[in-house]
Amino acid sequence: MIKAAVLGSPISHSLSPALHKRAYELLGVAGSYGAIDLIPDLAGDFFSRALEEDWTGFSLTMPLKETIFDLASELSFEIEPIAARMRSANTLLLQNGRYLASSTDRTGFMRLFEGVTKDRVAIIGGGGTARAALGALDGSALEIDVLLRSSHRRDALSRIAQRSAVNFFGMDHSLRGYDLVIATVPSGVTDSIAANLDFQIPCFCEVLYKPFPTPLLAKARSLGGRTLDGIDLLVEQAMDQVAIFSGQTFEFGAMRSALQAVGREHLR
Repeated sequence: MIKAAVLGSPISHSLSPALHKRAYELLGVAGSYGAIDLIPDLAGDFFSRALEEDWTGFSLTMPLKETIFDLASELSFEIEPIAARMRSANTLLLQNGRYLASSTDRTGFMRLFEGVTKDRVAIIGGGGTARAALGALDGSALEIDVLLRSSHRRDALSRIAQRSAVNFFGMDHSLRGYDLVIATVPSGVTDSIAANLDFQIPCFCEVLYKPFPTPLLAKARSLGGRTLDGIDLLVEQAMDQVAIFSGQTFEFGAMRSALQAVGREHLR
């Protein structure tokens, strides 16, 4: 039986429990999936206790996608190489008394951007989700520009991409001329960009789903470009987590449709 939960703070808005529970129903597997508010200062004690309990695994949301790496030396973590390079993980599987850490954000982004022109890409933000996007696009995008509020994340971001050129700019950098723009920052940060946007972005991706839509997503839609939103990403990464936690393979097309319906219903 699956026993899993999403961890982070704040967590009350998370749609992950609804998606996972529906997926377990469709797969015919027994399982529970909850939401636990967990701040970084308490994460070490929580993960230590969980090793002795009957957990299958955990989904991680902010701010834990990055901070779990600070716990790796004191806890039994095995981190997939690409997640280690990104310093971003959103999935923990408990196996043989240790944690296996991986990023289904990265694989979710990869599927989400299949068929999207991405010669020039802009990523707004430098946190855990931005790092997963950068890892997903490395090698498929010719040039990736990262827009940051401060420069302290530059070195870590520079180490992620090994095949694509990466450049850094401030948040006031123009989004004109990009094939794909991905916003990964908290609510409100891109409101000034939305207010000044007066041209079509061919493909815009917003990772938030609360608030929904953000002003920038609404503006991008109004200007006629293709848009992807937080539900799209949530569903893609959740399908990989469901496969990891259940150990089952399944057809992603049908599962995607079912989970999209659940996510969209919760936004009404």
